[in-house]
Amino acid sequence: MKKQVKNNVYWIGYMDWDLQTFHGDDYTIHSGSSQNAYLIQEEKTVLMDTVWAPHQFEFIENLKTEVDLDAIDYIVVNHGENDHSGSLPALMKLIPNTPIYCTANAVKSLEGQYGKQGWNFHVVHTGDSLEIGNGKKLVFVEMTFLHWPDSMATYLTGDNILFSMDAFGQHYAVEEMFADKADQEILWREAMRYYANIVAPFSPMVTKKVKELAAMNLPVDMIAPSHGAIWREDPMRIVEAYAKWADTYQENQVTVVYGTEWHGTEKIAHAIAEEIHRVSPDTIVKVFNVDHTEKDDILYEVFKSKAIAVGSPTILNGILASMASFLYYLKSLKLKGKKAAVFGCYGWSGEGCKVLREMLTEAGFKVVSDEVKSSWNPEEGDYAKVPALVGSLLDLSEVDTQNTEKNSASFSKWQCPCGYVYDPEKGDPDHGVRPGTVWEDVPADWVCPVCGLPKSAFKKIEE
Repeated sequence: MKKQVKNNVYWIGYMDWDLQTFHGDDYTIHSGSSQNAYLIQEEKTVLMDTVWAPHQFEFIENLKTEVDLDAIDYIVVNHGENDHSGSLPALMKLIPNTPIYCTANAVKSLEGQYGKQGWNFHVVHTGDSLEIGNGKKLVFVEMTFLHWPDSMATYLTGDNILFSMDAFGQHYAVEEMFADKADQEILWREAMRYYANIVAPFSPMVTKKVKELAAMNLPVDMIAPSHGAIWREDPMRIVEAYAKWADTYQENQVTVVYGTEWHGTEKIAHAIAEEIHRVSPDTIVKVFNVDHTEKDDILYEVFKSKAIAVGSPTILNGILASMASFLYYLKSLKLKGKKAAVFGCYGWSGEGCKVLREMLTEAGFKVVSDEVKSSWNPEEGDYAKVPALVGSLLDLSEVDTQNTEKNSASFSKWQCPCGYVYDPEKGDPDHGVRPGTVWEDVPADWVCPVCGLPKSAFKKIEE
């Protein structure tokens, strides 16, 4: 069944509610996806892309119910990747002489994937156009490396629709088709996840292409991407978002990513998170175990962050394989303008922090010199290094970083009637209170480790 997009333009793609991963298993699908193909029925009939090969027969049968295949005058291939061209070989067996409009690189892509079939290719460049009747035409815009070398967008005059291919899309199944009908929280999260994991490596090209589109002065009433919802209410807001995301985007967030073998590195990770919250309460802190969270979901949080802290124990003179895999993925996405810190435990040789530092530097992060490197399990002296690491990561002043001067009210000592003295510098690690925890942050249900009296029984020691 086709669905009307606008006037004589129809969606005729595939709503993929069951899709769980994409690009192999690199990208996790949380809310379904769609492969968007479009049918334009003016004086000329145009098919804009197809769908993934697993759905080719369903797609073609559905297409047959909506249009005589022999009546299709042109096929536009905006991008040769299989999720958009997978049905093309089967379709072309039925209408072998139909002209295909695409870029020169798309010809290479299609022939590379499906062999040289003798298809009737018509190579187009930015600014080329194709008349389709009723006073309308298609205008082609090369979108090189957004996100493949062969990519292009197609603009329909009169209806003012930009068929943007992979740019401006989301992996999100929206039965109602339009962005204004979608759950806005999911929509924008998936749009940013899509950018962070797929488009981010090409941010310089995004900046260039956004300016080029603006210079073309094309009125845009709709943006119809190849995945996810169609933008029809204020469609340029997604273009504006891309321009912002491409400009070394970051929020007031720090993401802590760690792998752990016997929980030592995990303890440091949580100590770092707690210290960030203590010295900068307005900073959002996210903590992820790299073995328990999909790497693309972690990457989405890293993309939003101004800084990250990454930890791994030393394993076989290196780091955990899962962490190495994540950092290799992180490097491929070419994020800019972010800081990083490293931490971890070791038993014998202790190369883990060095390896983390090297990999993060190669990934484009500015790695601070402070680190927490703990032999076996973290102890008081290791936790004492956390404030300096956090201070370097957040660019805090000495006063902001430490907040530990002995004359500070927050670091006053408190005494129990039994004589026990709580010292913030020492904390009470045997009962879950880390060194460096000021009295105000000691949990309300904490009790004296000597006599069991509640926190409320303690009196401040005046110095």
